[in-house]
Amino acid sequence: MTTYGFHASHEQISPRQLLADVVLAEEVGFTAAMCSDHLEPWSERQGHSGMAWPWLGAALASTNLSFGTVTAPGQRYHPVVVAHAIATLGQMFPGRFWTALGSGENANEHVTGDAWPRKEVRQARLEECVDVIGRLLDGETVSHDGLVTVHEAKLWEIADPRPKLIAPAISVDTAVRGASWADGLATINQDPAVLREMLARWDDAGGADHKVLQVHVSWAPTPDEAYAIAYDQWRSNVFAPPACWDLTVPAFDAVSREGITPEQVHRSVIISSDLGELAGRIHDLAELGFDAVYLHHVGQEQKPWLEAAGASVLPQLTS
Repeated sequence: MTTYGFHASHEQISPRQLLADVVLAEEVGFTAAMCSDHLEPWSERQGHSGMAWPWLGAALASTNLSFGTVTAPGQRYHPVVVAHAIATLGQMFPGRFWTALGSGENANEHVTGDAWPRKEVRQARLEECVDVIGRLLDGETVSHDGLVTVHEAKLWEIADPRPKLIAPAISVDTAVRGASWADGLATINQDPAVLREMLARWDDAGGADHKVLQVHVSWAPTPDEAYAIAYDQWRSNVFAPPACWDLTVPAFDAVSREGITPEQVHRSVIISSDLGELAGRIHDLAELGFDAVYLHHVGQEQKPWLEAAGASVLPQLTS
């Protein structure tokens, strides 16, 4: 059976409010959650940027949900620091925590002052970090010289079971490359034809069975309200790679003021005032082959959506 989870967006909501939101998400029937890990929002309209790692400890302690986060080792975070955080949460909350390891976005990583590498360099750096993190989680003492440097690192708290390391991907090529090392695949809602190809190529490359989908939705009592929420909060997030990797936050805001169309917003977000329609469209995406689906209502006010989802959407999906 597909697991349905709640996505907690640190870029849009304060960590204090998000903690209350995730507690409510469990109360209304969600059985899992995940969160983003950004230093910056995509726009000033979103306006928040809580740190994921301390929040995850509080969220895991405050609920019985499983949790995951998408993070980027290699520039803003040294891979040993990421491994230390993963192992600590995994040791405190056995079997309830996973991490998706990506190559990052310039909006968050540029703060180190280091140059933003080309995509192929970022991907190679990520793969070095994945190797370092995996060996540390297995209890090894690790030294490494390459795109990242590690000197005799060892973790003294080892999680059992080892938290899953997931490959996040928007493109098919990135998914195929991650199949060689990851315990699962995570992607976002996009053209079903692209998702079908991604899943098929992942399987052909020997990827693990675990497949995660994050679905952006915007719900409100009327269609106009639902679209207004999506346009206000998510029009800075409609850009395909490489723009979404390479822009800084001021650039996101500037570009999103230049003629974003309703069609672009609708391609990125499932927008509806009809909870039955939303449930049907989410179900159709899950049926492509995902065993975990995380729903992200792109508005900043989560309570009305969570209560509506608990009453009308989750019962349809889980039946």
